[in-house]
Amino acid sequence: MEPKAQNPDPRSDFPILRREVKGKPLVYLDNAATTQKPQVVIDRVSGFLANENANIHRGVHYLSMEATDAYDRARAKVAGFLNAAEAREIVFTRGTTEAINLVARSFALPRMASGDEILISAMEHHANIVPWQMAAKECGALLRVAPLTDCGQIDLEAYGELLGERTRLVALTHVSNVLGTINPAKEMIAMAKELNIPVLLDGAQAVPHISVDVRELNCDFYTFSSHKLFGPDGVGILYGRAELLAAMPPYQGGGDMIEQVSFENTTFRAPPERFEAGTPNISGAIGLGAAIDYISALGRETIHAREEQLLNYATNRLGEVPGLSIRGTAPEKVAVISFTLESAHPHDIGTILDASGIAIRAGHHCAQPLMQHLGVPATARASFAFYNTTEEIDRLTEALLEVNRMFGT
Repeated sequence: MEPKAQNPDPRSDFPILRREVKGKPLVYLDNAATTQKPQVVIDRVSGFLANENANIHRGVHYLSMEATDAYDRARAKVAGFLNAAEAREIVFTRGTTEAINLVARSFALPRMASGDEILISAMEHHANIVPWQMAAKECGALLRVAPLTDCGQIDLEAYGELLGERTRLVALTHVSNVLGTINPAKEMIAMAKELNIPVLLDGAQAVPHISVDVRELNCDFYTFSSHKLFGPDGVGILYGRAELLAAMPPYQGGGDMIEQVSFENTTFRAPPERFEAGTPNISGAIGLGAAIDYISALGRETIHAREEQLLNYATNRLGEVPGLSIRGTAPEKVAVISFTLESAHPHDIGTILDASGIAIRAGHHCAQPLMQHLGVPATARASFAFYNTTEEIDRLTEALLEVNRMFGT
């Protein structure tokens, strides 16, 4: 099902934005945690479950073939969205976390020995730290960490110095979920490739905001989650170069990823099916395809321009709040603002704003090492999508001023 012509008011496409919370119109500013879903995605998932539901790749009956075709079309849409060379370079997973774990177990671990190194950065989400720690401990490898500059960018000089002959993989976030920083991924990948070091990018926070071309970036692996891209939850994407995926062993065993099974031996299918054991989230993958259709119709340039406007407006308005400090001021960033208030802990801020129907995130954002770098236990975070408005930012600002008044500031 292809999307209809572009709606001049895309906010009206999202039914949840019409509801009230605690008697107040909802202001949803937690988009970095998960985005809301347009009606076309809801309808596509519902329509599949109501009219097309069947298992894929195994049946010769009509519904199974119809479901298989829809699932395969969704894979092709993801490939086009990332400009992958071919659809077989796209693996469906449960999310970014599972995609990174798949690469850690099936690609990195078999290629590492004691004393080898994996290079990450100080701004990584736990999902791009813990799998590498686990793999490193298992084989005696070392986890190296590129430091940050004061404004929240990766220190490129220090990053380059950490690349070396023992570096077996670079794993970096494309966009920080806390700071909003857009890392110079193409440049950093080129630096690694000079030493023939493969690179994985965690794109969970990038794909909702900026265009991603994996061939232009020249990365080896790219990951993201459907639920941060206006699609259903429980679905993730691993892009991998075809030749790398072909050389990797399966991550899990089970049905639909095999060619032949006996009690003595099993042979496996080629990628991507090799990495998709069991029945996948069929409706979720199809819903992701509908989300890609939707944002493609809306236009990546339209989304970027709208969110840049929101980021600039919010940065200026929040600057009017006494005692508010924005954490992360890189010149290139997406519409994510993490901040602290002198008057109140981030958890108190989040609770008080919730009473006004304003949803933000408060905590360490699954980035505790970054919090330690910033010297704070937590931050409050307002993260925006193209369906947010300047009026909602005004409500956020007034609510933060009220937090100051409540705490006597």
